[in-house]
Amino acid sequence: MPSIDGKLFLSEVIGALSYALDMTEGQPAGHSIRCCYIGMHLGKKLGLDQQQQWDLYYTLLLKDAGCSSNAARLYELYGCDERDFKHEFKLVDNTDFREVSKFIINHVGVGESFLSRLKRLIDVGKNGSDYAVELIETRCERGADIAIRLGFNETIADGIRYLDEHWNGEGKPYRKSGHEIPVNSQIALLAQVADVFFISSGQDASLEQVSRRSGSWFDPNLVALFDDIANDDEFWQHLNSADLQQQIMKLEPASMAMRVSEERLDDITAAFGMIVDTKSSFTFDHSSRVALYTESIAKHFGYEKNHLSYLRRAALLHDIGKLGVSNDILDKPGKLEDHEWAEIRKHSKFTEEILSHLSPFATMAKMAGAHHEKLDGTGYPYGLCAEEIHMDTRIITAADIFDAITAARPYRGAVPVEKTLEIMRGECGTSIDPVVFDALQTVVSDLALK
Repeated sequence: MPSIDGKLFLSEVIGALSYALDMTEGQPAGHSIRCCYIGMHLGKKLGLDQQQQWDLYYTLLLKDAGCSSNAARLYELYGCDERDFKHEFKLVDNTDFREVSKFIINHVGVGESFLSRLKRLIDVGKNGSDYAVELIETRCERGADIAIRLGFNETIADGIRYLDEHWNGEGKPYRKSGHEIPVNSQIALLAQVADVFFISSGQDASLEQVSRRSGSWFDPNLVALFDDIANDDEFWQHLNSADLQQQIMKLEPASMAMRVSEERLDDITAAFGMIVDTKSSFTFDHSSRVALYTESIAKHFGYEKNHLSYLRRAALLHDIGKLGVSNDILDKPGKLEDHEWAEIRKHSKFTEEILSHLSPFATMAKMAGAHHEKLDGTGYPYGLCAEEIHMDTRIITAADIFDAITAARPYRGAVPVEKTLEIMRGECGTSIDPVVFDALQTVVSDLALK
């Protein structure tokens, strides 16, 4: 595999992977880059210097980096599809009691028994404000932490941390007000509201909803700047264009554009693997373990350094598509219905779609997205046969199956290693490559797993 060292820009990588963040927040594809487009126009209009614009740029692309961290808790508290909940809640003015009450009644515990739903509604009625603070704080702090792990500065981390603070001091979780709120947070929240209503209802609704929140959510001066920008028809045309991802790269201050080293790319893929794994307590550290087993098997086969790096990244990101699957399915304690299995199976295609946004990852996208294909042609998403499944995919598949069985799941406890290997042995030749399985057994022994 060829080295990518210095051939990718940081903006390309973060912009492409931001599509995964859109999924976990329940937003239409491209939400993060559209917010970046809106926010950068505001930043320039505000007169931010080059460093300030660079900080704003990555605050906007990563504003939702922590959104997977509260998904399981949100499902636990509200008993609903958390992605749908997040998507719909962004259309609500959460300072308007009537709007919030109507939203809660229409979303909490839908599909549960009358008594169960009634208990949830009473609980949310009593504790909803505390729950909201908890969920927002979890998301914002986790997002800030991920920004630091990605190698970004504290200014960017703070921009993410205070995303949900309001100009009038009634936001969450820290009740900051006015100029106490970092300008990057103020711009990011305004851009978020502008995009959500633009995509759902059009240009006029976007302008109306931003204006409605002037003086409460937003600095009136910032709203005035947005109104000025919005008078340009080209602004809206570009916002809805098919090549927006390419345009976004041009909005990063050119003097500060940064190329990505192999080591930086490793850090980025590891961080996004963590974003995936925090979505459910049952997948905690799953991606990192699959990467460990994958790399160990590949070393057994004598893979050279560049190929090992490539394969480790693919393993870390193989389940990134699960950010597009709701926790009411991922964390369901009982047997899944057919339509729920259909939703689960979508994650492989989602993985391929997300990774395909970065052209140098095109091969990786197909290979990682195929990790549920089977040698006998009964896998998904494409029903590939043995000769169509790359050796790299076969390695990730074996590592993924091994970790999935040895880890606890909502419907069962963890299975011991020896029992897991016995189960997998029975799948050799159908789901699992026998040669890869032999290597896995050696790896398990070398890693002294019990």
